[in-house]
Amino acid sequence: MSESERPPESEAREHYEAVVVGAGPGGAAAAATFANYGIETLVLELGVEAGAKNVSGGLIYAEESAPYTIDDLFPGFREAAAERPITEYYIHNVAGDRVKTFDLTDLHEHDTEWSDAVLRRTMDSWLAEQVHEKTKETGGGLLTGVRVNGLLRENGRIVGVTCDELDPITADIVVAADGVTSELAREAGLMDWERPEEWFQGVKAVVDMPHDRIAERFGVDDDEGVAHLFSGDLFQDVRGGGFLYTNRASLSIGTVFHLDSLVAEQAEPHQLLDGLLTHPLLAEWLGDDYTELEYSAKLVPDSKKVALREPYKDNLVVVGDAAGQMQAQGPIIKGMNHAVTAGALAAEAYAEAKSRNSPESAGALYAQKLRDEGVMDKLRPRGYDVVSALGEREPVASLTDAVLTSPVGRLGVRALGGQLERLYNTSALSMLIPDTKTPYVTLPRIIAEELGEPVVDESRVQPPSLEERIGALTYDTDVGNAHIVLQDNSFEASGAAVSACPVSAVDFGGGCYREETVKTNGSEERVVSLDTQPCVECGTCAVVADTDWNHPSGGKGIEFRQG
Repeated sequence: MSESERPPESEAREHYEAVVVGAGPGGAAAAATFANYGIETLVLELGVEAGAKNVSGGLIYAEESAPYTIDDLFPGFREAAAERPITEYYIHNVAGDRVKTFDLTDLHEHDTEWSDAVLRRTMDSWLAEQVHEKTKETGGGLLTGVRVNGLLRENGRIVGVTCDELDPITADIVVAADGVTSELAREAGLMDWERPEEWFQGVKAVVDMPHDRIAERFGVDDDEGVAHLFSGDLFQDVRGGGFLYTNRASLSIGTVFHLDSLVAEQAEPHQLLDGLLTHPLLAEWLGDDYTELEYSAKLVPDSKKVALREPYKDNLVVVGDAAGQMQAQGPIIKGMNHAVTAGALAAEAYAEAKSRNSPESAGALYAQKLRDEGVMDKLRPRGYDVVSALGEREPVASLTDAVLTSPVGRLGVRALGGQLERLYNTSALSMLIPDTKTPYVTLPRIIAEELGEPVVDESRVQPPSLEERIGALTYDTDVGNAHIVLQDNSFEASGAAVSACPVSAVDFGGGCYREETVKTNGSEERVVSLDTQPCVECGTCAVVADTDWNHPSGGKGIEFRQG
């Protein structure tokens, strides 16, 4: 847009054809694709460095059916920015010390060109370097330590962004790639944090392990790696499971649970993680030399429920976690690859719309491309809507569990035997799994009880305390500028955060949320207090408590070194 074409109120403002908010894989893919089309692009990143605010399990996939993969856009990515190729994939069904393991490598390799374990600080910072070089060539660049705090509107239409650290910036297109806690998607009215059942919470420990020890304990060469998933009764009755991924010289070990189940069971995330770390199944791998490098947490959108079918408004398009594009369907766990595809398709859509002299149609074209390329069918499978409408009703779910735990159900599990592994490897079935206790807790427990063998090893792992984990993290506290404010401090409104927050716990005074009893005029009231200094910015409390939640200023707050 030329100066004469801009509205008068924008004449003094800095203008870029495209502004990308967030330098994760979705933002990087969008920026690189814009640059490939010669479009002037500015990338704004909240962290002191790309990856400093980001956490993932994490595996990144290159799907054979995807129109874009990360190595298509960034040659040399796997060698420079990834940890290990994942060549084996297993799920362990657990009941006490009994375990039945299924090989899910066929499911893992379905529609897969390759899959690598990654650590976000390493990956995102490398991507940012490439993005900065690419966008500089078209008159843009990448700035870190910038909090985009809102959308700039003119005559009611989104035309740019506002920032804590910079003057307002106008753009012909804004890409919100600012993650699961996206302030832009919420301000645009595209996403909200009203329903815990729409979210997962992931908690992770990065564990130090020398390269040669990984090779010895996991039986892998330099070009090999292993993914292990865990389900059953080792997480109490919380719906979800655990994971372990081999990196180059560390392990990523974590848990992912449905947030509503976490709240209902009043389970504490750090204790559930410890339950996995200390299970005898992991004893052979972890040994007695456990060293935790970093503890982290994040929310994860359940794409089956929240992936935006129309992820745009005016000049704003939304990609990745900000658009709910996280596919977590049983043992199928894919997110970063979908963010890459979405970011690139958003940029492609704008370039095509611009060439037709209708840049304002970019958002609708982007949404259409997501459908045409089959992305939406993966994120929001039609069959799940049918299955969930019946299978997730409480009477049906309870009946299913009752039948499964009965002598008849147990006989059926024994009769199926080896066929269960084949069923677990069926991609179409995995995409239909209902969000009930049955697939996450009951079925794995029955499988282990009926088909499993006892684990004879004994764990020697002593995880750090929550206080030690918080103390080992890196923070730059924004003194006097709390980014979360409790709107209602009553226990009824906000008490769920005391146990659900990954850096808080009942009877622990060093976390974000604490329960207190206040005596007033002879009566007692349970209230909640908040201290944002140890906050890991996961967003959990925004969903389960009555808060006003925003990000800290650019470069402030948590800084993850592993991610």
